[in-house]
Amino acid sequence: MAVKKNLVIVESPAKAKTLKKFLGSNYKIEASMGHVRDLPKSEMGINIEDDFEPKYITIRGKGELLAKLRKEAKSANKIYLATDPDREGEAISWHLLYALKLNENSNSKVYRITFNEITKTAVQKSIKEAREIDMNLVNAQQARRALDRIVGYKISPLLWKKIKRRLSAGRVQSVALRLICDRDEEIENFIPEEYWTIDASLKAEKNEILKTKFYGKNNKKLEIKSEEQVNEILNSIKNSKFIVDEIKEGKRQKNPLPPFTTSTLQQESSKIFGYASSKTMLIAQQLYEGINIKGEGTVGLVSYIRTDSVRISDEAYLQAKEFVNNTYGEEYFAKERKEYKSKGKTQDAHEAIRPTYTSRTPDSIKDSLTTEQYKIYKLIWERFLASQMAPAMFVTKTIKIKANEYDFRVSGSILEFEGYLKIYKKNEEKANENEKEVLIPDISLNQQLDLKEINPLQHFTQPPARYTEATLIKTLEEIGVGRPSTYAPTISTITSRHYVTKEDKLFYTTELGEIVNDIVKNNFGDIINVDFTANMENKLDEIEEGKVEWKDILREFYPPFEDMINQAYEKIEHIEIEDEKTDIICEKCGANMVIKYGKYGKFLACPNFPNCSNAKPFFEEAGVNCPECNGKVLIKKTKKGRKFYGCENNPECEFISWNKPTGEKCPKCNSFLIEKGTKNKIVCCSNNDCGYYLAKDEKEN
Repeated sequence: MAVKKNLVIVESPAKAKTLKKFLGSNYKIEASMGHVRDLPKSEMGINIEDDFEPKYITIRGKGELLAKLRKEAKSANKIYLATDPDREGEAISWHLLYALKLNENSNSKVYRITFNEITKTAVQKSIKEAREIDMNLVNAQQARRALDRIVGYKISPLLWKKIKRRLSAGRVQSVALRLICDRDEEIENFIPEEYWTIDASLKAEKNEILKTKFYGKNNKKLEIKSEEQVNEILNSIKNSKFIVDEIKEGKRQKNPLPPFTTSTLQQESSKIFGYASSKTMLIAQQLYEGINIKGEGTVGLVSYIRTDSVRISDEAYLQAKEFVNNTYGEEYFAKERKEYKSKGKTQDAHEAIRPTYTSRTPDSIKDSLTTEQYKIYKLIWERFLASQMAPAMFVTKTIKIKANEYDFRVSGSILEFEGYLKIYKKNEEKANENEKEVLIPDISLNQQLDLKEINPLQHFTQPPARYTEATLIKTLEEIGVGRPSTYAPTISTITSRHYVTKEDKLFYTTELGEIVNDIVKNNFGDIINVDFTANMENKLDEIEEGKVEWKDILREFYPPFEDMINQAYEKIEHIEIEDEKTDIICEKCGANMVIKYGKYGKFLACPNFPNCSNAKPFFEEAGVNCPECNGKVLIKKTKKGRKFYGCENNPECEFISWNKPTGEKCPKCNSFLIEKGTKNKIVCCSNNDCGYYLAKDEKEN
């Protein structure tokens, strides 16, 4: 009689291939290919009248796979559900339990196993520590799924009916969209302020040059706001002596950053390589599930990649210590074990992201990795090792120089001991524009220096920076919106729906995004906002911890939400948008074309569709003439949906502007003037170096 095998079910074939290496012939490994059950797409799938009971169905196309898994399960001795070690993975195991009817099969024992890394030690340990499915984790996932489904399936039909466009909104992505829209508004309303700096090059005895910067007056910092202030300072120090008033020498240490979490990995990858968060996660998932390494076979290279913890295991710490001591010397490893603190409320079930074996250096396996896999693995490996190493030590020197009552200063530092920068220096310089070493010549107290050159420079304050993927993820994490698994899909959603566009790594809101944001903010602002969404994340954590019953948050959430939906149906009714007729005649059938709105914005279409399918781009007139050729200025859009202003005579006329021109010239430099701002509009010069502006309602005398 044949011995029954044990069945192990994972999500992906790559993970299955890696596990086969560690489990003997008594184990058969199969993949579920992700989720096998979900809520139906054709309906909400949450029965509100029946206490929010979800209706799960088999995902289309999974029937044959499930039949195969059921057959394998029937002949198995033990069944191990080995999906990912998080809420989503726990839910997949739970759905497998029901989809395969494992709860009805008394012949086989069913176990749940998890491992933070796919190594022989971790996998064998997980089997020894096999447990039942954790329903707290499952219920936290069910609550999130139900909340998102209710919000999406209630707000979206409202938008379709009242605004007549296939718009949609979501609980988390709407917060991300709002952040980008708010930042756009801040930039649009920003009024630059003038300020000045003064640089002075001073010559020491041996003709060495000391480059100093103006600091203030009588040891108090002074901000220079106008050219008049500059002239006053220059006149005061014109014939004065520059005397060394104080010399401070010291030492400074720079500590390494913690090992990567999901968020910080995505941020660093975006800064250094320009990778989208979704791309980073795809590559990292490959490294976690297993890569075929020459001479080793398929091995998991990094620990689990969805985590917000910076903790590492004792085994990982000892690996790092051994590697650093043997490779660089004991002085390069931290004297005491570093205990990094996670930000905010952290799910500490997993470690930080780290290599499974520190001895497996990036260069030793480079030939087995793609270029992208090598980059991400090297980033993780270096960050982990650096996090356990000694701090870098700098020798610092600050010199204060007096010129009458005014102060100039210069600071410099020299790297004395590399510490963790032995490994991580290049990454820090790329990601953070790390300070460069500055050598200061030997100068004595009360020494007189000769003024070689003085250079006053005019500047204007800059608006807040637009979000990049890295800074958006960082902000979402800081305000407590989303979890490690949600950052990448959230950004992918608002991008794929054309609510935002990305140019030169920066996010811009599209016209479609502005409309969706305004509707959601004005009608559902109490539930789709930073505070509410962050608080909801905390409640999901409490479900996971077994402190809250999962349907309680739905019972609390739904009544006020339903009231908002009902009120919105009444409020939004009067702003229903009809197709706007134009004077433009359809060349195919002679009808007056109408303005319609698609996912990329407005376009001209024939009203006789589907009998006539004529359509073409629509450009609104800006109401001013081109400052270069006097033609009409049109409101256009880039291929990615960002609005700009261009001349009707393009390509003959190359005029283009991101801001609306006023049709007038700047009285200061003769460049064309533009309008800025949404609430408090201003008119300012298009030449950034000019600085001329006035409020739009001001009258020039």
